[in-house]
Amino acid sequence: MWRNVINSSRVLILILVVCGSIFGQKSEHYNSPLYSPKTYDPAQSAGNGLPPALDKIGIEQKLGEQLPLDTQVTDEEGRTVTLGSLFTNGRPVVLALVYYECPMLCNEVLNGLTGSLKGISLDAGKDFDVIALSFDARENDKPGLAKNKKAAYLERYGRANADKGWHFLTGSQASIDAIAKAAGFSYRWDEKGNQFAHAGGVMVVTPQGKMSRYFYGIDYSPRDLKLGLIESAENKVGSTADKLLLYCYHYDPATGKYGLAILSVMRLGAALTLLGMGAVGFVFWRRNKKVSGS
Repeated sequence: MWRNVINSSRVLILILVVCGSIFGQKSEHYNSPLYSPKTYDPAQSAGNGLPPALDKIGIEQKLGEQLPLDTQVTDEEGRTVTLGSLFTNGRPVVLALVYYECPMLCNEVLNGLTGSLKGISLDAGKDFDVIALSFDARENDKPGLAKNKKAAYLERYGRANADKGWHFLTGSQASIDAIAKAAGFSYRWDEKGNQFAHAGGVMVVTPQGKMSRYFYGIDYSPRDLKLGLIESAENKVGSTADKLLLYCYHYDPATGKYGLAILSVMRLGAALTLLGMGAVGFVFWRRNKKVSGS
């Protein structure tokens, strides 16, 4: 009896110690532990500790937002075209907001995108298009920059007829601002670093020019990118097996990735189980019918 009382007391003390340590912790509201200050300041209830140049940049998901298709841009051949003229083929579009003379992140974004596209069975120029838009308005006055960038990435991609589906654009500041705002892409010039501060990521846009999917960073899962393209194209591209994957995976806006939809998988498993049981029952029924008939 006393042993049980002692054990119960020990458990109670342990619970009190754990609860006390939890409730005794300070509630810190920093958004990014990588950049948060080392000293906790209760007055800074919503600070994130980011450097000033990074405080007002990022990618905000604007799912369903319409891109301004009447906006004029300049293509890699130096021709003035409307953004909407690149959405006339009924294909979804992968949109990358970069600038071509970026010393760091933009090349990694384009390299990661190209590598992911090489890992899927869909083809640029046939099943989808790619648009890279420079958000540095100064590059609109540098003929040949976008053309050379396109040639380099077409060679890296290495698939026939891809030139019809890859577009490297520049534009005026007003045009860039209109497109970037609709896409939820914010950036700013950093005087100290003498470069643009911006986030990395690509977006998938529907054939009608509406924002559909966002993928962050510089390394994109080929499966996620492919599912995003198939879903944005309303299942008009991809194989039957690819489309079946959309039943088992769903897009999570919080992470920008496709995760396993457990409920859908369970439903699919239950349906397959019922079909299997029905098939087994039918086989036994046929066999018993033959036996009784003989």
